Amino acid sequence: MTKQYFGTDGIRGIVGTSPITPDFMLHLGFAAGTVFAQNNTHSVLIGKDTRISGYMFESALEAGLSAAGVNVGLLGVMPTPGIAYLTQKTDAIAGIVISASHNPYQDNGIKFFCHDGQKLSDEVELAIEAKLREPIKTVAANKLGKAYRVAKAVAQYQEFCMNSCEHQNLQGLKIVLDCANGATYHVAPELFAQLGAEVIAIAHTPDGLNINVDCGSTAPKNLQARVIAEKADIGIAFDGDGDRVILVDNKGNLIDGDRILYVLAKYKKNITGVVGTLMSNLGLERSLENLNIPFARANVGDRYVLELLKQKNWTLGGESSGHMICLEQTTTGDGIIAALQILRIMMQQKSSLYDLQKDMLYFPQTLINVKLEKKYDVLSNPKIQLAIQQAEKTLQNRGRILLRCSGTEPIVRVMVEGEDAAEVKMIAQELAAVVGYIKA
Repeated sequence: MTKQYFGTDGIRGIVGTSPITPDFMLHLGFAAGTVFAQNNTHSVLIGKDTRISGYMFESALEAGLSAAGVNVGLLGVMPTPGIAYLTQKTDAIAGIVISASHNPYQDNGIKFFCHDGQKLSDEVELAIEAKLREPIKTVAANKLGKAYRVAKAVAQYQEFCMNSCEHQNLQGLKIVLDCANGATYHVAPELFAQLGAEVIAIAHTPDGLNINVDCGSTAPKNLQARVIAEKADIGIAFDGDGDRVILVDNKGNLIDGDRILYVLAKYKKNITGVVGTLMSNLGLERSLENLNIPFARANVGDRYVLELLKQKNWTLGGESSGHMICLEQTTTGDGIIAALQILRIMMQQKSSLYDLQKDMLYFPQTLINVKLEKKYDVLSNPKIQLAIQQAEKTLQNRGRILLRCSGTEPIVRVMVEGEDAAEVKMIAQELAAVVGYIKA
C-alpha cells in the first residue's frame, strides 16, 4: 500500500495546513497509541525541538495517546538522537519526536522510533495510517493513559554521549558550537565543557521562532567567521533537532558530511565498509578506494543508509548533509556523537581537522534546490528527461548528474558533479531553470 502521510523521514509540513494541525495530531496520537498498545508495554516518550508549535502538538499527541490507554513520558526539548536513546534505554514501546529538523519554525513534523531506538518499519507506519482512517474510540476512564515528566533526561543523554567517546579529555581545544537555536542549545555546550573544552556557544538562545534562522548546519557562514575571529580549533554546527552536524576547521573551511565520513573511516578501527548516498561526492568514493575501504551508495535519507549498513553488516555511514550514523556507538544519526568521534581522533592523532581531511579527493559539485508549487512527480516530465539527456551528453564521463524530489518538501534537488567547476555550475543552473519552468 502507498503511504498517505509518512515520507522518508516521518510526517512534515507547514503548521496549520494538513496534516500539520492539532486535530490531526490528536488523531495521530490515538492511532499510534492503538498500534503500540498491542504490545505489553504501554509507555511512549515524547520529545521536541524549540519551535513554538511544539507545545501545541505535544499536548495534542499526549491527549490522543492517553485516549488510547497509553502512558506518556514527556522529555521536553531534546535532540532527536537523545529521544532514540532514551526510548531504547527505558521500557518505552516507542518514542515520538516533534521536529522539522533543519526547516524554519513555520514547519513542523513528527518522527517515530520503536523500542530499539530505530525508525519504524513500513509495516508499522502503514498500520498507523490504517488506524487514522478509523474514528477515535476513547478507552474506558479507568484505562486512560497517564502523563509524567522523565527525570534527568538531559543528563542521561549527556552521559551516553560522553561514554561514546570514552570520556575523551578535550582540554586544550577551543570549540565554537552553533546550536541552530534548536534542540542542542542546552545539551551540547554543557557536555563539551564537561569534557574539558573551552566552549564558545552561538545560536543557543531559542525563542520559538529563530530555529535555523541564519545559523546551524544549513547556514554555517557565521560559524566560519567566528572560528576565525576566536582562533578556535574547530567549529561544530548542528541542525534544529541535532541529528546532523557540519564542521569548520581551524582555517575556516567548511567540512561537510563526506569529509567527516572520510576522517572517521580513515582513523577509526575495524571499519569494514562505508555507506554513503547518491549525493555523496565521487571524490569520497575514490579516496576510500585508495584506502582499500569498500563504499556503497544508498538512496538519499538516513533510513536508507541505515538499511544498507544492516544489509552489509557495516557500522559507518552518512550523508553529505551531515547525517552521520556510527552504529558502534548508537542506533541512529547523531550530530553530537559524530562530532565527539572527530574530536577524539584529533586528540589521538595530535592533528588539526584540516590536516586530517586534506588528502581526500573532492570533485566540484553544485546543488540547487528548486521549489515547486506542490509535490508531484515532476521528474517524469518529457522536457525534463530530455534536458537531463542533453546535460549528460555535455558532461560525458567526467562526472555525475542527479535530480531527485525531496521526501518531505515540494522541492527538486538538482545535483551536478564533475571535474570542471564552471561547467558543473552551468549545467546545474540550466537543469534547475528547466525544472522551475515546468508547471503541475
